[in-house]
Amino acid sequence: MAHIDYYFATLSPFTYMAGTRLEEIAGECGATIAYKPLDVAALFGRTGGTPPKDRHPNRQEYRLQDMRRQASLVGLPINLKPAFWPTNPAPSSYAIIAAANGGGGDMGVLVHAITRAVWAEDRDISQDDVIRDCLSKAGFDPALADADMLGSAETYAANLEEAVSCGAFGVPFYITETDERFWGQDRLGDLHAHLMDNL
Repeated sequence: MAHIDYYFATLSPFTYMAGTRLEEIAGECGATIAYKPLDVAALFGRTGGTPPKDRHPNRQEYRLQDMRRQASLVGLPINLKPAFWPTNPAPSSYAIIAAANGGGGDMGVLVHAITRAVWAEDRDISQDDVIRDCLSKAGFDPALADADMLGSAETYAANLEEAVSCGAFGVPFYITETDERFWGQDRLGDLHAHLMDNL
């Protein structure tokens, strides 16, 4: 069975713009998904990237144009300057890890609900009430927002180390069980084609 390690960040607009297409692709191709939220700023620092705020103005301006176009292509609303970005991504990431361990809901819906809260709803995903609401919307027990936070913190840190060792350098990043790597929501079509070719 095909498998996808999915490295992403809850603050990433490009994770948001992936929507639930990964889950649709995995369902069509019979693939499993391991959800691995991580600290994208730390990933950039470890792999030669530059945080958006530190990029040349030309790159910053292009990024905003690209975000607008990409969101339009997939039919998603986007606020290019959200009220709560950046914010602390750890609490929402811990909740996703707890949800993956606890089960009972839809992981794709959860990740999209959290990223949508940032990029379309101007909500602060570092806040417990926002996280609980996203958990509920995805069919999870909202109490997972506070479940095993120490264990989730350890997994969150381990996800970063694993991503670096596996060749990831940005988000969203998809790696198959055969070490095929795909960077960006705009490469989901390529991932789909690869999985279909190997059914």
